[in-house]
Amino acid sequence: MEDKEPIKAPGLKWIKRASGRVPHWVADEADVKNGYIPKTVNLYYLADQPDMLKAKCDSLQAEMILWRTGYRADPLKFDGSIKSLLSIYETHPRSTYRKLRPGSLRPYNHYLKNLKAHIGSVRIDETTGVDLMDWHDVWSENGRYLAAATTARAVLFAAVTFGIMMRLPGCSALAVVMRETAKTLPHPKPRNQSATAQQIIAARAAAHENGRPSSALAYALCFETVLRLWDVIGQWWPLDMGGISEVLDADRDLKWFGLRWEDIDADLVLHYTPSKTADSSGASISYSLKKAPMVMDELQHWPAKMRTGPMILSEENGLPLRASIFAQRWTVDRKAAGLPATLWARDLRASGITEGRASGARLDDASKVAGPRRVGSCQSVR
Repeated sequence: MEDKEPIKAPGLKWIKRASGRVPHWVADEADVKNGYIPKTVNLYYLADQPDMLKAKCDSLQAEMILWRTGYRADPLKFDGSIKSLLSIYETHPRSTYRKLRPGSLRPYNHYLKNLKAHIGSVRIDETTGVDLMDWHDVWSENGRYLAAATTARAVLFAAVTFGIMMRLPGCSALAVVMRETAKTLPHPKPRNQSATAQQIIAARAAAHENGRPSSALAYALCFETVLRLWDVIGQWWPLDMGGISEVLDADRDLKWFGLRWEDIDADLVLHYTPSKTADSSGASISYSLKKAPMVMDELQHWPAKMRTGPMILSEENGLPLRASIFAQRWTVDRKAAGLPATLWARDLRASGITEGRASGARLDDASKVAGPRRVGSCQSVR
């Protein structure tokens, strides 16, 4: 597209990316300030279809202008389209969407927006397996990003499942089509990245060098207690979701839940109910930090008077870290420590399980510490 005259249409902007210019429809700034969503719609899948691209921009522009006149569609009204199903899934007070935790809510919101833009106008009762296969090619960019396509289908299936609960026409049949089609589509390979104890020691040293003892403590906790990352650093929830918390971010209307110093008793035993089991089995874990040499080493940087409230805080503002900020800081420390780019922050927990198994820990012992409901969950982490 670089050598061609860019197509022009209402709201259409061509944004430079590594792969070239990508078309986006962008809402008027004044309407966005007044609350209009979506702010932008990525139309990369129409980049080589000028007529369809222009028609899509015209449609999006018309919707924005209609909104500007004061029209507001009923988000709970089902008209047979995928867009109306997704809106019901997002807004119905009984929807399973309302039970998503922050770690899932963020990607779900991303894919819901993209699904509405791409296939929102398609009727549910006319959707076929061939359509799903075509969409898979678009979402995965012809197989380059299988995880993205798989997640998009999972979000759509979650909405379809809720549609079945609501007895919305066409949803039951589409669920069957989606299950059968999924059997024919490629899936991403499971991640098997893990770090050694020496690599975690190097990452901790890099965090200290960068003046971030909280990050170093988080790496040690994830690796040696094998708590999930989102439990160690905590999760920021919208104020109208979850329970009660005194840790608030008033500027972003969020509240925080996660690991606190109060979860460690006087004998340095950590008692914690992981978020994954909090709303189901309620299973909790207990782990003696005296058996975690990295954690014990990090605790020396935290005098007793500082051991109150959330354990992992931003050194800049004193609030618990957002997942995206923590990931950015992990990237800095990972590079400084010379660790591979394929090692993500969320791999720290799997690294601890792998290290334990390599050191001769029994499988059922690893399972008890990690806290999954089935031993097989640990068996697969190698």
